[in-house]
Formats: sequence, structure tokens, C-alpha cells
Amino acid sequence: MSVPNPLIATQVVQWQAVHGRNHLPWQQTRDPYRVWLSEIMLQQTQVTTVLGYYERFLQAFPDVASLAAAPEDDVMALWSGLGYYSRARNLHKCAKAVMAEHGGAFPRSAEVLATLPGIGRSTAAAIASFCFGERAAILDANVKRVLTRVLAFGEDLSSSRNEKVLWAMAEDLLPTQDLQHSMPRYTQGLMDLGATICLPRNPSCLVCPLQADCRAAQRGNPQGYPVKTRKTKRGSQAWWLLVLRDVGGNLCLQRRPSSGGDTGIWAGLFSPPVYAGAEALNTQLATLGVQVQARQDWPAQLHVLTHRDLFLHPVVVDVAGVQPALDVQDAGWQWQSPAAWPQLGLPAPVRKLLQDL
Repeated sequence: MSVPNPLIATQVVQWQAVHGRNHLPWQQTRDPYRVWLSEIMLQQTQVTTVLGYYERFLQAFPDVASLAAAPEDDVMALWSGLGYYSRARNLHKCAKAVMAEHGGAFPRSAEVLATLPGIGRSTAAAIASFCFGERAAILDANVKRVLTRVLAFGEDLSSSRNEKVLWAMAEDLLPTQDLQHSMPRYTQGLMDLGATICLPRNPSCLVCPLQADCRAAQRGNPQGYPVKTRKTKRGSQAWWLLVLRDVGGNLCLQRRPSSGGDTGIWAGLFSPPVYAGAEALNTQLATLGVQVQARQDWPAQLHVLTHRDLFLHPVVVDVAGVQPALDVQDAGWQWQSPAAWPQLGLPAPVRKLLQDL
């Protein structure tokens, strides 16, 4: 494969300054804490969704020290509804590592940043590029699409060997001059092209600054890139949720385990107790030692995860008394008041379910 046009970086930098996204709050700073926070939140999440969470996080945790010192439950509660909750747990771990191992200052190189919890190679490069002008390549999903099309890189990215080749080509394309200015612009420009121009379907090739250099466009098949033959199989699963409510409106919730089996879903968050089937839920309900006043079996609700369809079957049970004792060995069951449960870290479908009660 021939050497890419060295003017590509210049064209991306110039385009980004005029046509790219320059109004987002994390673009107005080179504070690595704020840039890091935005990069983690933006992983697999739309900008419009992230904006509100970003502002709320900064209000609660204005710097890495305050985030590191916060209880994990407070972090998870603020993240509630944003999804991919391992990001929040790693965010908290990373803040603690920055305080403990780096004196409260984020490392200035992508290589060292990538050793921190939750920061992969591409995210590390983005932080180092935006904040410190380091010549480091990013390669997230959008950028892979842009570069494979520009280069007509048709190798299967399911292969780690082929992905390493693309990494090397991405590094060859990086700007070489005035890095403090050009690297942030170039990095943001690639992101902007992938998000607004070089779309998976119906790319806007006519307004792309790289059209003249884009080999896929010249061949008339940009939608043929990137190539990735190994697809993740989608699965489905059904969960029954036992929603216990007492006469005072208190709800019984349980913290999800942090690891093991299917418990990775909503790990560390609060939800009603979960069962694999209606029979298991009914057996548990019969042994709780509570007086059931009413029961509602709600219709199944579909919750779409990245690689799985989760069918939730809420069973709402009203019991006599206020916070009655429950005959369960699991100490994780906790009665939560109407004022307390909205402040907990709750998965989005659970929060909506409880709000609809």
C-alpha cells in the first residue's frame, strides 16, 4: 500500500477550524481532568446525552481530588442512566490512581496515561493530544471509518495484526509541525468528520475536505469500509424483578454484585431483586414472611443492551406494614424511602420503572 498524502493532516486541521465542532464545553479547556471526563463519557454515547451529565459531574466533582475522595455510590448515582456502568467504576478507580500514583496530576504522555484504569490506547492519545499537544494517534470507531476509507484499507479489522497495521498508518498521518496547535485540531477534526460527514451510511463525500485524497470515494465504494467480518452475536435474556413496596411507599432494593456470571449487567447498581424465571420469584416471595396485600404482574419491557436484548418482567407486590422484616439470608436487601431511592445509582430502566409505580 502506498504512502498516504502528507497534506491530509493539514486539510483536516484547516477544515476543523472552520467547519468542525468548536462549541462543546470540553473543547474550551486543556485541563486533562475535564478532557478525560468528557472522553470517558463520550465512549459509545452521543454528545447530546453527555452534555448534561458532564455539567452535573463537574458541579459535584470539580477536580480529580474531589472525585477520588467521593464514595462510589455517589459516583454511580450521578452516572445513573448514562449506561456502560463499568466506565463509572473505572472513572473512580482512575481518579484514585492519579491521586495515589501521580500526585494528583494526570501524566503528560499517552503511554503512561494508557496504564490508568479505564483509559485505553485511543483515549490516552486523545487526552495527550488535546491537553499536551503530543503527537499520538487515536483510533476509535469513527476514526477507523474515516481512515480506512481515505486509505482504502480493506484488511479485516477483526484481526489484531491488521489493526496494528492501521495504527501504524494512523501515526504516519499525524501532523509534524506546530503540534500544540495542530494536534488538538487534527484529533478533533478526525472525530468531527466521523461524526458528521463520513457516516456509516450515506456519507456526505461532496463536502468532505478529504474527498480528493479518499481512495474509497474515488473507487465509488466508501460504504465498503471498514472491513470487519467477525460480528458479535446478539443474545436475549429474561429477568423477573420483584418490586416490594410497603404501605409507606418504601421500596426494597438490592445492590447488584460486581462480578460473576450475568451479574456484570448493572454491576454495583441498585435494583429490585432479580430472578431468572417467574417460578423462582414466586418461591422467594412465599418465603419472605410478609403479608401480601396486592400483586401486579406488569407486561414485559424490552431493554436493549450492546450485545443483548433484556426482557424485564416487573412484579409489583404491596405488603402490609412499614419496612417489614424480610426472611432473607442476603443482607443486601434494603428498604429505601421515597426520598432516598431516587438518589441511588439505578439503571435507566429500573429508574423509569420505579418512577412509574
